[in-house]
Amino acid sequence: MTAHVLPRLHQPRNSRNPFVSAQEEVQTAEPLLFSNSALYALLIPIIIEQFLNALMGMADTMMISNLGSAAISAVSLTDSINMLMIQVFAALAAGGTVICSQYLGQKNLEQCNKAARQLLLIILVLSGSIAAFCFALRRPLLSLIFGQVSGEVMDASLIYFEITVLSYPFFALFQGGAGLYRACGDSKLPMRISIITNVMNIVGNAVLIFVIPMGVAGAALSTLLSRVVGCVWILGYLRRNRQEIVVRNYMSVRPDAGMIRKVLWLSIPAGVENGMFQFGKLAIQSSVSTLGTTAIAAQAMTAIMENVNGIAGCGVGIGMMTVVGQCLGAGYKDQAVYYIKKLTVWAEAVVTASCLSVYIMARPVTWLAGMEPDAAALCLKMILLITIVKPIFWAMSFIPAYGFRAAGDVKYTMIVSSMTMWLCRVAGSIFMIRVLHLGILSVWLGMFMDWGARAIIYRIHFVSGKWLSRSVIE
Repeated sequence: MTAHVLPRLHQPRNSRNPFVSAQEEVQTAEPLLFSNSALYALLIPIIIEQFLNALMGMADTMMISNLGSAAISAVSLTDSINMLMIQVFAALAAGGTVICSQYLGQKNLEQCNKAARQLLLIILVLSGSIAAFCFALRRPLLSLIFGQVSGEVMDASLIYFEITVLSYPFFALFQGGAGLYRACGDSKLPMRISIITNVMNIVGNAVLIFVIPMGVAGAALSTLLSRVVGCVWILGYLRRNRQEIVVRNYMSVRPDAGMIRKVLWLSIPAGVENGMFQFGKLAIQSSVSTLGTTAIAAQAMTAIMENVNGIAGCGVGIGMMTVVGQCLGAGYKDQAVYYIKKLTVWAEAVVTASCLSVYIMARPVTWLAGMEPDAAALCLKMILLITIVKPIFWAMSFIPAYGFRAAGDVKYTMIVSSMTMWLCRVAGSIFMIRVLHLGILSVWLGMFMDWGARAIIYRIHFVSGKWLSRSVIE
């Protein structure tokens, strides 16, 4: 498959007021940079990829839950750390995607490829260092974060963590490669690789859990092997000549301080933002772990299903970074504004549909997962609450931020998301659990407070237009 920049129409002028309404802009501006068909070609594969990743996570949880509450509790707790690392690596990939998108908007392929090489080098060094650190300190790290959980849960957590931590560099490099393909408009290749490796993961889980009874070690080993395959596959494809971003002779790549600064200037705030989000979840998890295995198991399954009902919206946001990045690289600020408006509406529609779909399948999922009745009932109660509240706040609290990041306004989103996360979600949840004794529902009530506050702040920032004053590339 040949990667390509998204199809362009006639180039519009850049002299219009960028804050006119979306409808007025459609009626009066010159033709837009990206047609609807080009947006569909970019977004649909990303949404499918993200949805399948979440669905495979749910399938993993269902299989592991058949091993008992201790097993699913162990995987849930350990995945809190794994998700922290995954978010950091995703932030690195996103920073490189923005830079490459803007260079492609400028039609500067030389600098684009230079940025691509430096991105992969940074990802390799950082992910390898983090993996080595986590593996060396695996036991004290788990003990520090989770405290006094039962011995059975801790033993299973240690086994799962020892294996999954080895997959960090492979996952990180795949994310970097996938981001590079999305930057030039090719989201189909990452989707195809993701589909195949996810199927490998599920089949491996089934074999290593039910046929060869390896327990949580089997689930971790399957994850590791599928990530190795995905990494090797996408790095191999990046070596091909018939595409705009080409990275070959990996061993000859040397650090370039100027380009590394550009990548890290975007990636570090996004990594801190994602890291603060995951640290907040860990802080909440420490209180959740005091509520017993029933609450932990219910929360684990609810979190998986909540991830599924938001994943399509996240896919729209990921695609927005490419679209807005190319618009700004070409100098069309008015169109960047327009596409943020347009894609936020699209995200709202797909999140609403996803929430309703997940609510319908929630009861069968808890049954297929073999959840204990009390845990299943608690899970269904939380899913109902999420289905009501999420369509109201979620899209505005997350999707515009992807556009801000594509414009280089990463520090603002870092500060806002960190503040609302810790003041609303973390402090609110812990207070409701430990003081008001509202139980596991406190986690979601705190989250709803976070979404609402963030939606209001981002709306004000978007209308102000200050996010358009940033500069990513010369």
